[in-house]
Amino acid sequence: MKRMIPLVVVALSTVICAVQSEGAKTLVLEKNEGEARVRRPLGSLPIPTAEFILKVTPQNSGSKHLVLGTEDIPPGGEIPRHKHLEQDEILLVQTGTAHVTLGAKEYDVHAGGTVFFPAQTWVSLKNIGTDSISLVFIFSAPGFEENMRCGSVPAGQSAPPINTDELRACAHEGHVEFDALTPAAKK
Repeated sequence: MKRMIPLVVVALSTVICAVQSEGAKTLVLEKNEGEARVRRPLGSLPIPTAEFILKVTPQNSGSKHLVLGTEDIPPGGEIPRHKHLEQDEILLVQTGTAHVTLGAKEYDVHAGGTVFFPAQTWVSLKNIGTDSISLVFIFSAPGFEENMRCGSVPAGQSAPPINTDELRACAHEGHVEFDALTPAAKK
């Protein structure tokens, strides 16, 4: 029996590691490297910035568990109130000052600050400072990056406006709900 326990532990560890890393690869990217994209204008919804970079996604790394990206949000720029249906998120505020609303609570977050919120939490962010916010976003699972891709084009291409129906389709694809697109009865 004593010989069986280490064998079972080794076999189980091998299976767990294979499931976690099957098809994944290491990735090293400099600040401006990754999948650079430009958001399509959203009409009445504010957009934080026109450009963002998806750095770690299932498509470029094979990651099944994480998505990471970066963006700079200019003074006055904002991320509209929304909630992720299936992913937790971490925001790392590298520079600038953000006013963040999580559910019914509000916070001012400064350079070096971290914001964590679980799935199903209503969130919004506004740059209230005089400097751009340099932001890193990390998701616990893939999904939201598909909303970001759907509502944008590769950097260097023309970004035509997105209409409300397209925006709703993108939100569905990316497992997100935007407050401005949610019927009053569901809020």
